[in-house]
Amino acid sequence: MLKEKLKHHHIILASGSPRRRKFFEELGIEFEVRLKPVEEVYPTNLEAEAIARYLAILKAGAFDGQLHPNDILITSDTIVWHNGHSLSKPKDLNEACSLLQKLSGDTHKVITAVCFTTASGQHTLHDTTEVTFKSLSEEEINYYVSNFSPTDKAGAYGIQEWIGLIGIDNIKGSYYNVMGLPTHLVYKTLMSMVG
Repeated sequence: MLKEKLKHHHIILASGSPRRRKFFEELGIEFEVRLKPVEEVYPTNLEAEAIARYLAILKAGAFDGQLHPNDILITSDTIVWHNGHSLSKPKDLNEACSLLQKLSGDTHKVITAVCFTTASGQHTLHDTTEVTFKSLSEEEINYYVSNFSPTDKAGAYGIQEWIGLIGIDNIKGSYYNVMGLPTHLVYKTLMSMVG
C-alpha cells in the first residue's frame, strides 16, 4: 500500500543502524541508505526530546542542497533520558556496566526523533516510551555486556536482546520506538506526505 504510494518518490535513509534498515524493509518501503559523517554535538541547555529532535535535524543538514524534487530524506536519533541526563552510547564495556547499573530498578524514557526532509520543506516528530527495569544483578549486567554489543546503543542496551527478555518489568508506549524507530508514526507521516 505505502510502497505503491511511494513509487514516484526516492526514499533516502541516512542511518547506519541495521535495526532501522530492517524496519524499512518490513514496512515494505524501497529505500537507499546514504550516510554522511556528522559530529553529534548539541547545545548543553537542551533536554529530553529537544536533544533528539536537534540531532535528527542536524543529521539532515549534512544533505543541504543535495536533494532532488522527488527525494524524501529520513534522519533520526534515539536518546535514553534518565534522572535529567541523556545517556548516550557507552565508550567502552566498563561504561556500559555503569549505565546499566544506573538504569537498574528504575524507569527511564527512550525518545526517538525522526526528521523528514524534502527539497521544499521539513517535518520533525518524536515519540517517547517509558521503560522500567527490574533490579539487575551484577552477574546479569556482566553477562549481557560480555555477550552482546552494548557500545553501539544509547543507554547501553537493546530491548530486543537478552537483557530486554529478562530485565524489563514494564513498558509504556511503542516497543519499536525503543528499538530505534517509531514505525507507526513513520508510516503515518509518509502516507500523509504522499497523499
